[in-house]
Amino acid sequence: MSATPINQSIDTIADKATESVEHGLTAAHDATNGALNMLADKVLEIRNQAAPMLDKTNGLAKDYLNQGLESLRNASHLMTDAAINARNGATGYVKDEPLKALLIAAATGAALMALVNLISHNHGKH
Repeated sequence: MSATPINQSIDTIADKATESVEHGLTAAHDATNGALNMLADKVLEIRNQAAPMLDKTNGLAKDYLNQGLESLRNASHLMTDAAINARNGATGYVKDEPLKALLIAAATGAALMALVNLISHNHGKH
């Protein structure tokens, strides 16, 4: 069977339509790849810009942490020194004035007991 001019025209139109669709798909594919590449480049650019800021922030946070830890160490040493001085002073006072130290200890104990007694009675009424 030979192809008629109408069949040849239909085949030609179909081939051109297929070719046109293929070109459209290729163009869409290329455009999508281009957009994705641009997006990836932008993400890398933003990441590269943000990295130094994040490094700086991280460094500042470490500096503040180290300063805080150093302050805590200093405060701990000061408190330890104060406690040692108070203990030494109390020990010296007890050795120098044993009777006064005993009376002060007894008065302090009595005052604490009175306070505990007062609090427990007031708390029981509520």
